[in-house]
Amino acid sequence: METWLQEVQLEGESVRLRPLRSEDRDALLKAAQDGALWSLWFTSVPSAQTIDQYIATALNDQAQGLSIPFVVEHKRSGNIIGSTRYCNAVVQHRRVEIGYTWYSQSFQKTSVNTECKRLLLEHAFVQLRAIAVEFRTHWHNHASRAAIARLGAKQDGVLRNHSIEADGAYRDTVVFSILDSEWPSVRKGLLFKLSQRQSVN
Repeated sequence: METWLQEVQLEGESVRLRPLRSEDRDALLKAAQDGALWSLWFTSVPSAQTIDQYIATALNDQAQGLSIPFVVEHKRSGNIIGSTRYCNAVVQHRRVEIGYTWYSQSFQKTSVNTECKRLLLEHAFVQLRAIAVEFRTHWHNHASRAAIARLGAKQDGVLRNHSIEADGAYRDTVVFSILDSEWPSVRKGLLFKLSQRQSVN
């Protein structure tokens, strides 16, 4: 499995996605403090109490060939402004999920998410030759569901009682996907959106 998902750095006009390292701990916490993002109960943004386990889990999944976790760097400032991840890879079916995505509040509703998704999708469909890329989000995360749909992904369905959260609550998960046959049109749409939005350079 390691031969399919290999570490890679992806670079766009204003952001750089580079593999997560343990030493990114403090910078990730600082990014999450912009908006106190961990307070949104339906997300998995790390806090001071969870950051060590967050990083350990991400790196362990990577070691098993299931994931490539990235930090999102703002190129002009060099600051880490969020994180995202290839995850739940199934090499024999050439399927992978893009998830665990969050950005500092100051960079939300900018071109950052569109640019990051364009980089990740391009690599998945062109270099990895994925046949489908999934997105999953909490039923109650309406902002995330809308953002995924705006990318051009289609909703596959809802996994009811998909998982048990730390407090014992049951989570319903909404699943979206983009197929390899859909990628050319989705790519054109993303490039158009990027051309219309103000860059965060």
